[in-house]
Amino acid sequence: MPPTADVERSRTEPTRFAQQLFDGLPRRYDRLGALLSFGQDRRWRRAMVDPVAVVRPAPSVVADVACGTAGVSLQLARRIGADVVGIDLTEQMLRVGRARVAAANEAARVSLVAGKGEQLPLADGSVDALTFTYLLRYVCDPAATLREIARVVRPGGVVASLEFAVPDAAVTHAAWLAYTRAVLPLAGLLTGGRDWFTVGRFLGPSISAHYQRYPVDWHVRAWADAGIEDVRVRRMSLGGGLVMWGRKAGG
Repeated sequence: MPPTADVERSRTEPTRFAQQLFDGLPRRYDRLGALLSFGQDRRWRRAMVDPVAVVRPAPSVVADVACGTAGVSLQLARRIGADVVGIDLTEQMLRVGRARVAAANEAARVSLVAGKGEQLPLADGSVDALTFTYLLRYVCDPAATLREIARVVRPGGVVASLEFAVPDAAVTHAAWLAYTRAVLPLAGLLTGGRDWFTVGRFLGPSISAHYQRYPVDWHVRAWADAGIEDVRVRRMSLGGGLVMWGRKAGG
């Protein structure tokens, strides 16, 4: 199936598409993130956690949406000392994540549950902070998903996110296009086989299509419309990564 067809499927049936796309990746998912980002993924994730880690008093309960194999969930628990609820759509990801949590002796603080970003299994205002990673390209309605995210955060609580992005500058944009359309699929095939080739081929067109439809300015407005104020944006790694954060209104 060509990349454009995959992008369309990711819009029209995002839950099923995401489950199928990531089903074969969990054991090497963190390696994939490092590959896709030229090793910047860990730096991006730390930058996303920073606005949560500096809050005083420190958050007691944090939700980590689209938690994958629990990399951010573990970082939140270690840096903040909070109880963390990691939520992900893919059971295979959660299975690997639970093994990582157990190996890190963090099972008392980190719990992982199945759930969708559009319908979080959490009560209104039940968490002090929330992070989400690479989520909005895999939902039908990003604005509604942001409202659902804001729903579960208490007034004054911090929301932070990480997404891939498209560089603006002409030279870096051209290099990004060459990398995502040609190098990335081949690198995925050579390092991880057909599953990684499929993801590598899909990723670049998916990111481009998302920002054509939902530019960064749209994201800022959508966060504000969802009730998240003082929204900040940090472009990282020449524009290849996008970290955003803000506070739930009313605190």
